[in-house]
Amino acid sequence: MHNFAKLGLFAAITTILSIPSISVHAQTPPASTATDITPASMNMLGREGDALASRAGLWDVVETAWSRPGATPEIIRGQVSERRMVGLYLQELLHPSADAVGKDVNRLDYLGFNRVTGRWEYLSMDARVAVGLMPAWSFDKDNVERIRVQFDPFVVPGSGDVITGQLLRMEQVYEKSGPDNEVKNQYFILADGSGMKWLAHQYIYTRRNVQ
Repeated sequence: MHNFAKLGLFAAITTILSIPSISVHAQTPPASTATDITPASMNMLGREGDALASRAGLWDVVETAWSRPGATPEIIRGQVSERRMVGLYLQELLHPSADAVGKDVNRLDYLGFNRVTGRWEYLSMDARVAVGLMPAWSFDKDNVERIRVQFDPFVVPGSGDVITGQLLRMEQVYEKSGPDNEVKNQYFILADGSGMKWLAHQYIYTRRNVQ
């Protein structure tokens, strides 16, 4: 029996060795499908970052605000946007122009593309409203000419002399119609059971030609 066991083990080894070898290289994706993305490249501007960098400079801004669906719009002119790249992010400082009267606009925000997660990231702080820091993200990669980001639900204190508090959702959409023209729309949905979405703020950007 012992000899038969040895013969059985020998036969099994012989069978295994007789199986044609499989080339490891045969399972490697062809060179045409290989990616050039490396950990170091994740911290480079890339196509999306280059598109943001092209927005740097001075822009004149006209803001239109609707406090509720169907409300009479309030138009705020005389705003200036100063944009510059800070690393991978486009920094925007929005403030009144030098000749603006009675305008109390002071907002700072950052927009960038995270090449690791493959989506846009945004953060803003608006001194006009007590809502704190407002982060937002896109759902997917989006087109560099039309960027959409969604905010976590947040609470606004309300208006007037009484703090009422109102939870709402917000979506922000950047749309470029040319190298010197851009529109940023902010859509609100109140947590009141209606699910109604309306355009609450619109910022129209026109690049200022600095001589």
